This record gives sequence, structure tokens and C-alpha cells, in this order.
Amino acid sequence: MTDYEMHEPEFSGTTTEEWSEPQLEDFDTDDPGEVADHFVLSASGFPPETFGDLKLPVVEPSGELNRNALQTAKSGGRGVGAVEDLDEGTTSDVEDLIDRLANEHFEEADFGE
Repeated sequence: MTDYEMHEPEFSGTTTEEWSEPQLEDFDTDDPGEVADHFVLSASGFPPETFGDLKLPVVEPSGELNRNALQTAKSGGRGVGAVEDLDEGTTSDVEDLIDRLANEHFEEADFGE
């Protein structure tokens, strides 16, 4: 089982724009440690060893927390439930973090269960 590390992403604002999962080339750097704050999980800790270790992006490359990204991370086909080898405790912690970020930064952000 992979020992994922969770952390709270850093962001400079919020957006409700359409969301598409960022790739490394979407950022102004190729250093995975510099883009890690856009993600919730890492398979190799923070800073990550590779970009591929990062899971559940919720912050745009431009730095805004994206409501649609939070929705995807919570329940989408690429969300927390799709992360392989994630234990139940970490899954619950990630879901709680996503819900808290959504509720603190977006009105009516009820992602349900």
C-alpha cells in the first residue's frame, strides 16, 4: 500500500471556471516541488520526487483554488475514490479537507456524500 501524504494546498484566490487537470507543462517550472502546493496528495511526500507522484490537483496553475476541481477531487472519476492504495483514514481526511476548503471559500458548495 502506498503511504500517501496529504497537505493543504496554497492559493491566491478562487475561481469557478471550467476545470481540466493540469500537466507539468502548464506550469512555469518543471520542478515538481514548486507545483506541489496545487495538489492535495503526494505518493512520495512534500516536496514530491516526481510530478507523477502528485494527486488531486485543486489549484489552477495561475494560483486560484478552483471550485470545479474540488468537486472533481471529491467525487469525480479522477477523485479521491480513484486513487489506488489510499487507506480509509486518509480518504476520509482528504474528503474532509476538500469539504472544508469548499465551504470556506465558495457559497453553497455542498458536494454531498
